[in-house]
Amino acid sequence: MSFSAVNGLEAGKEDDKSVTEPVTEESADSAPHHVKEEEVEEGSDSVATLHNGSFSTDPEYSLSICGDEPMIKRKKGPAPKMLGNEVCSVCGDKASGFHYNVLSCEGCKGFFRRSVIKNAQYTCKNSGKCEMDMYMRRKCQECRLRKCREAGMREHCVLSEEQIRNKKQKKREDDMAQTIVVPAEDSPVMVDIARLTAEQEEMIQQLVAAQQQCNKRSFSDQPKVTPWPQSNDPHNRETRQQRFAHFTELAIISVQEIVDFAKQIPGFLDLSREDQIALLKASTIEIMLLETARRYNHETECITFLKDFTYSKDDFARAGLQFEFINPIFEFSKGMRKLQLDDAEYALLIAINIFSADRPNVQDHQLVERLQQPYVEALHSYLRIKRPKDHLMFPRMLMKLVSLRTLSSVHSEQVFALRLQDKKLPPLLSEIWDVHE
Repeated sequence: MSFSAVNGLEAGKEDDKSVTEPVTEESADSAPHHVKEEEVEEGSDSVATLHNGSFSTDPEYSLSICGDEPMIKRKKGPAPKMLGNEVCSVCGDKASGFHYNVLSCEGCKGFFRRSVIKNAQYTCKNSGKCEMDMYMRRKCQECRLRKCREAGMREHCVLSEEQIRNKKQKKREDDMAQTIVVPAEDSPVMVDIARLTAEQEEMIQQLVAAQQQCNKRSFSDQPKVTPWPQSNDPHNRETRQQRFAHFTELAIISVQEIVDFAKQIPGFLDLSREDQIALLKASTIEIMLLETARRYNHETECITFLKDFTYSKDDFARAGLQFEFINPIFEFSKGMRKLQLDDAEYALLIAINIFSADRPNVQDHQLVERLQQPYVEALHSYLRIKRPKDHLMFPRMLMKLVSLRTLSSVHSEQVFALRLQDKKLPPLLSEIWDVHE
């Protein structure tokens, strides 16, 4: 990510620098990410510089934004070891492993999964007589699906979206349990639960003050945001572009606010610049979702940004987002609202989220864990004082961090879908979310 927008992550440095991060490829298990067989061509974005952490609406930087053959069955047990020269049983491309009971490539695996989930019905122009190969797989979907079934692919092996989400969440729960160290019952933090230590009080006050300061700075950028169009015509291309530009500009303001806040968190600037960038790139969308939940109004079922900008689910959809992404955001926001967290609890939760040592490309894991621990202990103590009868609040809040990991995965799918719609993100968002055109 080109972090001139970060306004110099190293302490005492204000000069603009550019850091190129490696591309992070999405998991092959997520079907929407496989577009190899669709031959989708993407455009390219130029890298923009956002000066000194301030919001810019300069056009250069912002977006105008089944057969007769018997089914082949494989014996139960682990898949045979791959030799490296196996070919797909469906199209003849290089096989990546056993998928849905058949040795196949990533393209045919994803195609079969999408077809089963959508209960797709295809029509062959050649009366179902196409010979399937790497070329024809793109031309005839009916024959490709038939060949998948003839090869032995089993529909009951395909997990639903909900099953995949639950599987990912369980894995993240396990990872989170290993990453965050909860204070032991006999630790000094647990002995004196009557009050916070002087250091903890000062740390919490500093976090809350930093958040309030960053919020005020964001409010000053409100007039610079592309106005939300009044027209409700869903077919007006210019109106759709304005709504998308409006949302992406709000996202840029939010990113800058998160970066400014992170630099004021005690310990963050002790990290190397590379680790600062790695932590911010991985946590930004999760913190944005936390802040979104913070602004959720359960009575109107709307979310308010920058005091005056209020949006419903339909407004998100009009801006080009999919309900597969919108609905989980609102459900998460409802759940957070029920917890009734105050400013200190939100600030501590965000700090804990930022200092997650299991993020990709983090180099000094031990230092990140040491920096996270005081915030975990402070939150634990704070909750025991404020909510002495609610012993489950602390684990409940930490579990929200697990839910954020799942939402982050859904967000990656949404960004991918936007690319397929030819909706280009501004350079800052493209870099922070690892979107490489």
